[in-house]
Amino acid sequence: QVQLVESGGGLVQPGGSLRLSCAASGFTLDYHDIGWFRQAPGKEREGVSCISTNDGSTYYSDSVKGRFTISRDNAKNMVYLQMNSLKPEDTAVYYCAARPHGSHCLRKIKEYHWWGQGTQVTVSS
Repeated sequence: QVQLVESGGGLVQPGGSLRLSCAASGFTLDYHDIGWFRQAPGKEREGVSCISTNDGSTYYSDSVKGRFTISRDNAKNMVYLQMNSLKPEDTAVYYCAARPHGSHCLRKIKEYHWWGQGTQVTVSS
């Protein structure tokens, strides 16, 4: 059973930080690209960050670059998203997803076949 489970979401004030975790089971992360996506009410799901399985290259959307950091620990089958300097615009349900290694990991959402249940992140004072 392939499963991805996110955790670490919650309520945080603007400028605060959260660290999201994604635990994978039923497969190993070694041969998969991992992406973090988010969906706000009334909006389409968008790519936030992804990390390549080959060389560990990371990619970020323009809106989060410089504030968010993605990382992975293949030995533990864990993926993390460190979110700093959070803004109200970051409020959304955040999803961890996996796909076989490919190109343009933030643009090809249809290639992600394994998804977590999502974790709510709310940035508000």
